[in-house]
Amino acid sequence: MYSTARLDNMDQYDDDTVYMQQEDDWDRDMLLDPAWEKQQRKTFTAWCNSHLRKAGTQIENIEEDFRDGLKLMLLLEVISGERLAKPERGKMRVHKISNVNKALNFIASKGVKLVSIGAEEIVDGNAKMTLGMIWTIILRFAIQDISVEETSAKEGLLLWCQRKTAPYKNVNIQNFHISWKDGLGFCALIHRHRPELIDYGKLRKDDPMTNLNTAFDVAEKYLDIPKMLDAEDIVGTARPDEKAIMTYVSSFYHAFSGAQKAETAANRICKVLAVNQENEQLMEDYEKLASDLLEWIRRTIPWLENRMPENTMQAMQQKLEDFRDYRRLHKPPKVQEKCQLEINFNTLQTKLRLSNRPAFMPSEGKMVSDINNAWGNLEGAEKGYEEWLLNEIRRLERLDHLAEKFRQKAAIHEAWTEGKEEMLQKRDYETATLSEIKALLKKHEAFESDLAAHQDRVEQIAAIAQELNELDYYDSPSVNARCQQICDQWDSLGALTQKRSEALQRTEKLLETIDQLYLEFAKRAAPFNNWMEGAMEDLQDTFIVHTIEEIQGLSTAHEQFKATLPEADKERQAILGIHNEIAKIVQTYHVNITGTNPYTTINPQEVNAKWDKVRQLVPQRDQALIEEHARQQNNERLRRQFANQANVIGPWIQTKMEEIGRISMEMHGTLEDQLTHLRQYEKSIVNYKPKIDQLEGDHQLIQEALIFDNKHTKYTMEHIRVGWEQLLTTIARTINEIENQILTRDAKGISQDQLNEFRASFNHFDRDRSGTLGAEEFKACLISLGFDIANDSQGENEFSRIMSIVDPNRMGIVTFQAFIDFMSRETADTDTADQVMASFKVLAGDKNYILADELRRELPPDQAEYCMARMAPYTGPDAVPGALDYMSFSTALYGESDL
Repeated sequence: MYSTARLDNMDQYDDDTVYMQQEDDWDRDMLLDPAWEKQQRKTFTAWCNSHLRKAGTQIENIEEDFRDGLKLMLLLEVISGERLAKPERGKMRVHKISNVNKALNFIASKGVKLVSIGAEEIVDGNAKMTLGMIWTIILRFAIQDISVEETSAKEGLLLWCQRKTAPYKNVNIQNFHISWKDGLGFCALIHRHRPELIDYGKLRKDDPMTNLNTAFDVAEKYLDIPKMLDAEDIVGTARPDEKAIMTYVSSFYHAFSGAQKAETAANRICKVLAVNQENEQLMEDYEKLASDLLEWIRRTIPWLENRMPENTMQAMQQKLEDFRDYRRLHKPPKVQEKCQLEINFNTLQTKLRLSNRPAFMPSEGKMVSDINNAWGNLEGAEKGYEEWLLNEIRRLERLDHLAEKFRQKAAIHEAWTEGKEEMLQKRDYETATLSEIKALLKKHEAFESDLAAHQDRVEQIAAIAQELNELDYYDSPSVNARCQQICDQWDSLGALTQKRSEALQRTEKLLETIDQLYLEFAKRAAPFNNWMEGAMEDLQDTFIVHTIEEIQGLSTAHEQFKATLPEADKERQAILGIHNEIAKIVQTYHVNITGTNPYTTINPQEVNAKWDKVRQLVPQRDQALIEEHARQQNNERLRRQFANQANVIGPWIQTKMEEIGRISMEMHGTLEDQLTHLRQYEKSIVNYKPKIDQLEGDHQLIQEALIFDNKHTKYTMEHIRVGWEQLLTTIARTINEIENQILTRDAKGISQDQLNEFRASFNHFDRDRSGTLGAEEFKACLISLGFDIANDSQGENEFSRIMSIVDPNRMGIVTFQAFIDFMSRETADTDTADQVMASFKVLAGDKNYILADELRRELPPDQAEYCMARMAPYTGPDAVPGALDYMSFSTALYGESDL
């Protein structure tokens, strides 16, 4: 039955009336196609009887039975639910015309213009005019109100048919004539809504008669739709009558309107469940990403906090390389994961707000603030680690240098002491002649001089060993043992020397003469020999420098040393002259002397050999200093190369940070324009990455060269890394803010003009461009947008309520996102728990519970299973086995994030 409510506000039918005039104006000058007229007679008659039988009557001949107007008025009352004027009961023509006019006037009162259809023609039994009038009634009361996706009438009914038959093979509804000839369209409509009535899989496209009769019989028997068409007429007509088909199809539409309501309710539920499923997936993704990131931080911090030094340079260099890999390969992806985690969290909270869900509360210890705290601990552990590594490498380098120096000096000393104890323990003086005793005494004096000259070297060896101990040299036990052995031997040499000296002095009275020339040679040769040994030691000594100034200092000292060589050569010539004088005296006075100089083991050949060695080492030292000078020049080039890039990249990053800040505060174009601009901006920033990588390469070259300072720039690689990470994070967050604004705008139905107005108001009062408003600034902003929050008690209470929404943590500031969320709630509606509950009630057929089979029939499989897994059993008084409580489930959708 059609309700009277459908007749209100008749202006909405003007467009459809025009359609009926243009599309269905009855041709008054030509007769209907006989086949069409036959189809229309049968269809229109059956349609009228489907309504007249509700009043206990029917018609047999459509043009005869409406001539007196009585059944026509009754038909209109049945289908409209309204009472018409009282009919005339007389049998005269004038009474019939009066009744028909009352019917036509009622039709006209519903916004329908009856073009060229008069009461006289109906009373006279004009078949064509009668059929035209009935078609007008069908259009107005059976088809005109059909609307699908804002289309109406014929288009709406056609779209409905296409939607319902779309999944069926061999069905392609494009019109209301030939698309229905094979009968599959009618069968598909029935099967879509009542699949148990027809076995659609057994139907064949090449058997239209069976298909049509099956559909007509099933519709009449089970759907209470009278048989309005004949299968033979449809199959035998090249183009079945469009009006007849539309009339019959409209009966299917009204028969299944209850199913349409259920489908609408199911769509609403699917929409809500999809939102909940998506949000739960986002929550699971957040929890996993947060857990993985926290676990990585937990594993990494102890490694960074381990400051246990290694014993060798190679091991410490490996530690430094591991740290470089961490900064270059392992940490950057984690920085991006942390940024993505914050973006996902903000997006999820926005989606929950937009769908009236409670805010997401992560598991304990996995809040964004917990991630930030853990990240802060990581960076705290990382801070100073690289500096510690470099200091340890520098310490080990110093230790290796000292250890090598110790070994050189120890080896020289040990070589000098070799055989000295045996020599001091000889008792040759007991059987020597007087001259031999005197010689032994002088020789011993020369040895004592030599011994004293070596005192400095022993002290140097002990001092180096002490320094190695203080610097915690890993091989200190070996150094200490060797040093102790040298010191013990030195003490022994001292004691033996003293003992032999005393023995020689007791026999000094036996010594009467001594060869002064031998003695002079010995005395001058010994220090000169010691000087040459020291010079050779210095020329072979390794050196460590870090600047050009230091190497220049060593070069200057070396030049000064070379300047002393002429004087040293004169001393050598003088010493050799003494030896020549001895030879001359021996030859002149025939002195009976055998062997070498009794006062010293140094001979002219040895002096010459060592002198030649010194002369040979000088150019080698020159070459070493030149090479070191070149290395320091290269280090300086590396410093300048790094500084030149860093002095460009550092300000560039700062400038980009400031520009992003300005972009986020300004309004140019739509949010999509701003998003496009920001993404292009992000692309230009990402394209800058090769310069950062190049700088990283230069920084690695500097570290490999063991360069520890750079006076040409204030930027370190750490500064650049931190700035670059902050820049990437800032642009990503800014893009996410715009995306959330778009999400908010689209979900809440906020226009671009409204959003621009909100942004303009916010920016106007954000005078310090901090991106937030203080309480008083926010209050002024609301007043500018028309909020009534005057300085009275009611206004203050309203403002306090608003502040509790936009600033739940009572920080005293309002962000732009919180401001937009608040304004969107003020201007838009969303689904509510009551709406979802009402939708489930439709699917349940007005029951207080719903069954699993009903959920599976009305919802997609995954969403049906989602509901069944979360719905509690229904325990009301009318409960049946398997009943599910959809009411508490609907409430839970909006009350708890985790069902």
